[in-house]
Amino acid sequence: MMLWVINLLGLLLLGLIIWWFWGVRPQVKAMPATQPIEVLVADGVYVPAFIGVPAGQGVTLHFLRKDPSPCAEKVIFAGLGISADLALNSHTEVTLPPLAVGEYEFTCQMQMYRGRLKVTQEM
Repeated sequence: MMLWVINLLGLLLLGLIIWWFWGVRPQVKAMPATQPIEVLVADGVYVPAFIGVPAGQGVTLHFLRKDPSPCAEKVIFAGLGISADLALNSHTEVTLPPLAVGEYEFTCQMQMYRGRLKVTQEM
């Protein structure tokens, strides 16, 4: 009987981990590209994690790092070849060039913090 309980708890924990890292999909937050977009880095996530911007315009992201975890020290836009070191309790400005329509992921160096920039033709 005890073995069944342990196996059930293990499966529930595995399901929770899968849901947390791959199942949670917040709504896209559409922002005009003319204003800086504030991104909070705290508690293991970027807030907002999904940002929508118009194509063909540069965008500035202001990262505010509140998480002292070493994983939160850097943000990387691998598809764009852009990265920045994030100072604790401070804003770090990351300016992106005009982008083509598509989705661009941004992560920490260990890819545990994940965000996505969705570039669309019309906003």
